[in-house]
Amino acid sequence: MPGTPKTAAAGTASRILDVAERLVQVRGFNGFSYAHVARELNVTTASLHYHFASKAELGEALIERYSERFAGSLAEIDRRPAAAPAKLEAYSELYADELRGRRMCLCGVLAAEYETLPPPMREAIVRFFDLNEEWLAGVLEQGRRERTLAFAGSARTAARMIVSGLEGAMLVARPYGDLSRYKAAAAALLGSLADGPR
Repeated sequence: MPGTPKTAAAGTASRILDVAERLVQVRGFNGFSYAHVARELNVTTASLHYHFASKAELGEALIERYSERFAGSLAEIDRRPAAAPAKLEAYSELYADELRGRRMCLCGVLAAEYETLPPPMREAIVRFFDLNEEWLAGVLEQGRRERTLAFAGSARTAARMIVSGLEGAMLVARPYGDLSRYKAAAAALLGSLADGPR
């Protein structure tokens, strides 16, 4: 059937990315090797190298795919007509969903290993956080216009506080295995924007 080999190759690459993403989210980028992925998929490491010539190339592909999915989730939040506080709550749930699956934000994990990563991966991580800050700044400006949110300083600074706060809340909740710790921290963080100076 025409196109089948290409489709099969794309399917294999996707499965490799699925396994590698989970391994990074659980063990970190430096905590797994091609051998771990090959064992889970019951393939040879040579077949992994066919799809991703190096671990760095695999890492960059992981970040790009994760960022695209995240951007899709943000676009989905935007498609629902909602006030800014509801959008921020939906945003915090994206991180909560990762914790429910006993995982961390992929780029949050990689940011902790930033100094050990190759430049293309570092650049992709920064792009991920820039994407989030830009989207959050837009939501915060919406909230300011609606008078549903109040915060001192620029929307960009408040956006950075949200990203940092939620990523940190995930990190601290992880060793406890307690989603409620994350939820309480996220609620307090987002609540401070509704109750802050006007």
